[in-house]
Formats: sequence, C-alpha cells, structure tokens
Amino acid sequence: MQIILLEKVVNLGNLGDVVRVKDGFARNFLIPQRKARRATTSAIAEFEVKRVELETAAAAKLAVAQIAGEKLAGLTVQITQKSGVDGRLFGSVTNADIAEVLVKQGFVVDKAQVRMAQGHLKIVGDHAVSVALHTDVVVDIIVAVLGEHA
Repeated sequence: MQIILLEKVVNLGNLGDVVRVKDGFARNFLIPQRKARRATTSAIAEFEVKRVELETAAAAKLAVAQIAGEKLAGLTVQITQKSGVDGRLFGSVTNADIAEVLVKQGFVVDKAQVRMAQGHLKIVGDHAVSVALHTDVVVDIIVAVLGEHA
C-alpha cells in the first residue's frame, strides 16, 4: 500500500515521504496512530497545503523532546526488588517499572519508550537503559537495582 507519512517514522521515512508498506502495517498501525495516510492524489494535495503546519508541529515536538532529554540524560533511577543472597531478583525489572518510576519523578515517559538492549533486568546492580523520547532524541539513563532480601 502506498502511504504518505505525516511524521517521521523510524526505519521508514521522514515527514512527507511517500512509501510502500505492507497493508496490515498501514491499516493496523500507521493510519490509526495518525502517522500516515493513504497516498491518493487528493491526500497528497491536501498534505501539500498542510505541510508547513505539520512541519512546525513536528519541530515543536522535537524541541520539547530535546529539553526533556537534557533533563533526563545521565539520570540515575533506583528500583528496589526482592532478591536472593546471590544477587538474583525474584522476578525482574521491566520497562514498565522503569517508566513508572520516571513518571513519579515528573517525566512524561511511556513504557514503549524505554529500550532495554539486554532484556529485563534480573540481577542487582547498575544497568544502562535507553529512553527514546522522540525518533531523534534517545538518552541513556542508569537504573540502579537494589536488592531487598526476603
């Protein structure tokens, strides 16, 4: 399916690009999330009229994300979980747990924005985690997992 992107999408394209994607990806994700529209001639003409408005909105989102990224960069977050004597956790620390702690500290972060390269955290210690506030703004934070002996 041919679509026109209404915002930058990672690994797909920038605002205004006309790209071909699988039908399900367009119908189930991009179009409902208002990230894209079908690339009909009328939709392309309509987009060209609104291009400046969409570009200024995208620039504003990027600026807000950069400001939040500066505050968030290098932050250390502490999470306490029950653990055994050997330092292994009973359970794990997930991206939802990290997002919840960041929201409590006043940041606007969704669990999908927390990127954990090594998977869920299952041992006590300091771990590097990335937070993608925008497609162009990815900051690293430190998650200090503290053990609470059962």
